[in-house]
Amino acid sequence: MAFDIDMIKKVYETMPDRVKKARKILGRPLTYTEKILYAHLWQGDADRELVRAKDYVEFKVDRVAMQDATAQMALLQFMQAGKKRVAVPSTVHLDHLIQAYMGVEKDLQEAINKNNEVYNFLESVSKKYGIGFWKPGAGIIHQVVLENYAFPGGLMIGTDSHTVNAGGLGMVAVGVGGADAVDVMAAMPWELKFPKLIGVKLTGKLSGWAAPKDIILKVTGILTVKGGTGAIIEYFGEGAESLSATGKGTICNMGAEVGATNSNFAYDAAMERYLRATGRDDVADAANDIKEYLRADDEVYANPEKFYDEVIEINLSELEPYLNGPFTPDKDTPVSKMKEVAKENDWPTKVEWGLIGSCTNSSYEDLSRAASVAKQALAKGIKPKAQLGINPGSEQVRYTAERDGLLDIFKELGAKIFTNACGPCIGQWKRDDIEGNPKNAIVHSFNRNFAKRADGNPNTYAYVASPEMVMAAAISGKLDFDPRTDSIDGIKLEDPSGWELPPQGFEVDDPGFIPPVADGSNVEVIVDPKSDRLQLLTPFAEWDGGNMYNLPLLIKVVGKCTTDHISMAGPWLKYRGHLDNISNNMLIGGVNAFNGKVGETKNPITGKYESVPKVARDIKQEKMLSVIIGDQNYGEGSSREHAAMEPRHLGVIAVIVKSFARIHETNLKKQGMLGLTFANEADYDKIKEDDRFSFVDLKEFAPGKQLTVEIEHADKSVDIIKVNHTYNEQQIEWFKAGSALNYIKKNS
Repeated sequence: MAFDIDMIKKVYETMPDRVKKARKILGRPLTYTEKILYAHLWQGDADRELVRAKDYVEFKVDRVAMQDATAQMALLQFMQAGKKRVAVPSTVHLDHLIQAYMGVEKDLQEAINKNNEVYNFLESVSKKYGIGFWKPGAGIIHQVVLENYAFPGGLMIGTDSHTVNAGGLGMVAVGVGGADAVDVMAAMPWELKFPKLIGVKLTGKLSGWAAPKDIILKVTGILTVKGGTGAIIEYFGEGAESLSATGKGTICNMGAEVGATNSNFAYDAAMERYLRATGRDDVADAANDIKEYLRADDEVYANPEKFYDEVIEINLSELEPYLNGPFTPDKDTPVSKMKEVAKENDWPTKVEWGLIGSCTNSSYEDLSRAASVAKQALAKGIKPKAQLGINPGSEQVRYTAERDGLLDIFKELGAKIFTNACGPCIGQWKRDDIEGNPKNAIVHSFNRNFAKRADGNPNTYAYVASPEMVMAAAISGKLDFDPRTDSIDGIKLEDPSGWELPPQGFEVDDPGFIPPVADGSNVEVIVDPKSDRLQLLTPFAEWDGGNMYNLPLLIKVVGKCTTDHISMAGPWLKYRGHLDNISNNMLIGGVNAFNGKVGETKNPITGKYESVPKVARDIKQEKMLSVIIGDQNYGEGSSREHAAMEPRHLGVIAVIVKSFARIHETNLKKQGMLGLTFANEADYDKIKEDDRFSFVDLKEFAPGKQLTVEIEHADKSVDIIKVNHTYNEQQIEWFKAGSALNYIKKNS
């Protein structure tokens, strides 16, 4: 039986009527996304048409998922909300704090030894508030959610940007900051600007070396890292129905790399097969009863241009394998073009590592297809030219793959089997095969390949590919190896093959799950005040109601500034529950627009160039607030709210940029900050190193009304600029209260 089956049945009971009423109000057929969203309105039935990319809408969320790195801060905030139990089914998954190095047994024990304090905190707070708890080694959050919790037609949020993975089972699943999760767990509505809709029509069928991963690698190249911002992507067509549920999950997972709010597929036979294979016959049966509501209306599929804001068409029969990168997931290169492209760009072509896993590609199907390539190498006597690392997605996948001999194939080829955890994908990788920061290439099946992300080396050129292409690259040792035409030592590889689902079914001994307790009122959650890993939170200060004058510039960053640049992962993950300690990494990856240096800025107090956190602390010590200036798509990447909480903690009150990534903009709002964009992007160039900022009409802060900023330069000359914002009335109340959490406490 499925978890929370009564909740799922309740969603299905109300969905048909709500969809019918919404269709009547809109006077037209509905897309699948619209059916899910209109069926989850906080108010119940729709009473008007919601305007895409304009209306902020309150939704009733079905469930919440949190990974250990972000759960710490989310639950520290939830502890302040004054609630006895979470209002919706919620889970915590311990997958981020496990380093990949020696192999599963030693790495898992080392993680338990190092993170025991954090693990105990998360387990105790989960027991106290009725939260399901997945122990270290149980698996990667999104694979575990797909196997256990995702259901067609549902709406969930998760404190990780790749929550969107659940779109592979037909959910609208959205990555959010911890403050959003706190709202939902505290019985508050979840707010989202009603998304634009992008339709991707898939025709034909994959064959040969082409994999579901190649679909999203191509889409990422088409849309770029910000082309999906503010939009939900719906995949449909005969090609969509030919894909497995986990293949669909892979595609939805990497939709985060184009900034998409969510990606999803309509309910179909592949989803039904996966639900039944993972022990959820009851969900499949219930979904079959309303399956006409778990897909777009026929007219939408017949004339998609009338119902989507943008339509992309891809013929899967013509799709070839891709390698995306380096340094950005939207730089797409067909494998057939890699020889010339690598040569033109002077990319290193010797592959040092092939890494298979992550929440994007760690299913049984992924491992079986990679194993089919590895098995060929063994049979033909080919020794891999690069090192190999494998991260299974869950204990269920690992146990089943071991039972079926897949892991033995990898081991015989010399691969290291790492823990069922994120590992190298998020920088949790102790790499000891190189010294210093040499220029080198790795190929992985992950989703992101920003500089330094996997191993901390800015000169590691990382490329994203399907698991089977990663295996081919590792065996050949060549980035520009095309397995369809090239040979290794005179031997040619055959096309990969695999199983959509394990032929003998899934099996697991101990999945690593502790269910919610009925009454956790007697559970004590202890946080040592001397701990350097955990720190209880104190509320941020309320706005004093006045305009703000003479605020110094903290830093003006130029170019790509992701949440990895603002709040790095890797070794900093251990401080995710200690706001003051982790704030020492704030913007240490940001590039200063004035001198090109990374992580340094001019201190307005001393005039010296020092680290950004040090300068921020000095400004705060002088009881001043400060301002950050950013470039395009500021805050791209992970959902981590630390990238907003750290600046807030260190006295930053406003971030003014050319454009924001969606999740980061929301996180800034939640923490009581001003997330603003230049009305005229050219005004970015007016900002000088010693500038002071005055927000002269903040008293008139209102929805849809621009704010005026006076910028005084060192020579006393003044530029007056306009800045835009997307705050609605409630979000302005968050700002006034000092944070969304302050607002909840005040109004609960």
